[in-house]
Amino acid sequence: MTMTMTTDNQQSSPRLGFIGMGAMGSRMAGRLLAAGYDLTVYNRERERTRMLKQRGAKVAATPRELASRADIILSSVADDAAVENVMTGSDGALAAARLGTTFIEMSTISPAMSRRLYEVALGKGVSVLDSPVSGSTPQAEQGQLLIFVGGEKTVYDRCQPILGVLSRESFYMGPSGSGGTMKLCVNTLLGLGMQALAEAITLGLKAGLQRERLLEVLGGTVVLSPSQKSKLENVLKGSYPPMFPLRLMFKDFGLILDTAMHLAVAMPITAAAQQVCAAEFARQSAAGRDEDFSSVVRTMEQMARV
Repeated sequence: MTMTMTTDNQQSSPRLGFIGMGAMGSRMAGRLLAAGYDLTVYNRERERTRMLKQRGAKVAATPRELASRADIILSSVADDAAVENVMTGSDGALAAARLGTTFIEMSTISPAMSRRLYEVALGKGVSVLDSPVSGSTPQAEQGQLLIFVGGEKTVYDRCQPILGVLSRESFYMGPSGSGGTMKLCVNTLLGLGMQALAEAITLGLKAGLQRERLLEVLGGTVVLSPSQKSKLENVLKGSYPPMFPLRLMFKDFGLILDTAMHLAVAMPITAAAQQVCAAEFARQSAAGRDEDFSSVVRTMEQMARV
């Protein structure tokens, strides 16, 4: 990455591009803009770029145009297919990336896709870090995410100022694909933790415990994680606003089990949790709803007819 020098002999900030203005991407981009970076953004639905444009960001018509303006390109999109489209398509960012450009790919995608992107970029003299995040929209707004990074250590070290704007802490995990693998390990625990909570709540309700009291006491125990505790209000109200949409948890379960299959790792409990998630995903899709992954509590209640 080439830096220009200011008159006071200090390095100027690199020009940044950010692809993907969803719930997480827009908040991360907003923090970078507030930190004073020259920022160009792209989103397939242009309306989602409007607020950042009003705050001073430039808007690109394509990922390729964005790449022509940026030294470092961050991205946060839905899945492997979306990454392939914005990166390697005819209008993809890699097509216009200049020698020395750095990509910080923050989507939750398969480690295999991360490694493929790394290899393609390497042939163009471009660096790629797979850098998925742990945390939801409040952490993204507050710069309190955790970031797991795979790729070249020297590139990671160079990108620390940017990662520091977005995160409470970042962790270098190893070669390309290592960041994505770490994220799948974390989301295994996230998904299984919610399934365990759903089963415990359903058992208590079916046995006749009063809902409010059951949830109050569960919330006071040390066995619930902060993530589980944060979802008790959803269960109490029977409302599941999508802080982390179930459709993304369902996608992640698929990535986890596909990776496990290729590594010959048995994950029977994860496979069972995926099936419950699949049932709820089918219900939400049929109803045109997009709800939080904690809605599996409702799924289990309905299965038990509580």
